[in-house]
Amino acid sequence: MIVSYLLPALGYSIDSWRQEVKFNRFRLDFFAESSKTENGVVIEAKHPDKNLNDHLAQLKGYMIDLHLTYGLLTNGKEIRIYKQTGNIVHLVFHCFTYGIENKIDEIRALIGRETVAANNSLNVKTDMKIIAIYHNKGGVGKTTTVVNLAATFSKAGKKVLIIDLDSQANTTFATGLVNFGDEEKDNLKDSYIYHVLKSRKSFSISDVARSSRFSSHPIDVIPSHILLMKHEKELNEYKYVQGILVKKLEKVKNKYDIVLIDTPPSLNLYASLAMITADYLLIPSDLKPFANEGLENVSEFIEEINEFREMTNRAPIQVLGVLPSKISTNPKFVKGTLQKRIALIKQRYQFEVMDSIVFEREDLAKCTEQTLEVGEMEVADPRSIHDFKSSSKSVNEFQELAQEIMQKIGLF
Repeated sequence: MIVSYLLPALGYSIDSWRQEVKFNRFRLDFFAESSKTENGVVIEAKHPDKNLNDHLAQLKGYMIDLHLTYGLLTNGKEIRIYKQTGNIVHLVFHCFTYGIENKIDEIRALIGRETVAANNSLNVKTDMKIIAIYHNKGGVGKTTTVVNLAATFSKAGKKVLIIDLDSQANTTFATGLVNFGDEEKDNLKDSYIYHVLKSRKSFSISDVARSSRFSSHPIDVIPSHILLMKHEKELNEYKYVQGILVKKLEKVKNKYDIVLIDTPPSLNLYASLAMITADYLLIPSDLKPFANEGLENVSEFIEEINEFREMTNRAPIQVLGVLPSKISTNPKFVKGTLQKRIALIKQRYQFEVMDSIVFEREDLAKCTEQTLEVGEMEVADPRSIHDFKSSSKSVNEFQELAQEIMQKIGLF
């Protein structure tokens, strides 16, 4: 039915669909391409005795992981068509195969080759969004937020770049780029964020960006290095340094959907560069008193940065809000103390608080601590929470956070 009738009726010629095709780690029953350069439709065909409900989760997994808008599920008796919108897959069409010729126009309007190709051509590239992840208090979950949020955005089909502006290089480590066993094999020191900042004409974003290996979904990273700390005085002497990241990122604006900048927990040059460059600011905080007191410094820092941005004809940085992170899962704490701390931030510091919450979980700690044995040597092999444990509650928390951010910045 699929090969002899459905695919030809929907406009898919013999050279535009493949059977038993392998995509990433999946093997699909059928994949019909709308064109050679665009996404198509995944079709899962099951035995007539099979209940389609038992295979829905599988189809949804294919659609979400492969970033496909439409999927078709059939057992020869009935046909279901599903559509993905913002990582949510829902049923949009159902019919029985008996008398399908009377429904073919409806099906063609949804997943016909011309329809899918036309819809793809209407997808307009959104402007690249740049988000700084900053708090001047350390230990509040900045690195954990950056790497797992990046993995979540990438899994949702976004093209992601991480920039590590912290000389501690925790994000560089957590994205799997510190994979040398000793200093002699250090392959980062000759090409990292320092070189991007120092040179006006060489060391472009594309030259320095490296493909990470902590996520099964692609993410590029501009690494940092411990040597960055000794270059601050030098870079401060260059008048152009404050705008260099803005200019270099402008040249790759069509390559990435979103850029996440990790920052040092300080008020130094590198934190300033992140805040000058970014469009938006996310402030992770464990909401403990010491971190809350630091929000006064953050507020004053934002004012200083916005004054500079005004002088350079740039709009003020938009604060997305304070992100409760590393939060205890104790029910009594969540119901009582946490709510009081959230209210205090709004009242005393005039910061909005994100609806999403990242709780302190063992999974999040363990995923960055993974190692790999290479010969007699043990090297770091960190993983995103998605790749370490896809069933973790932290996965849902980061998905909710990503959705909230995308809504706030208009990234769909």
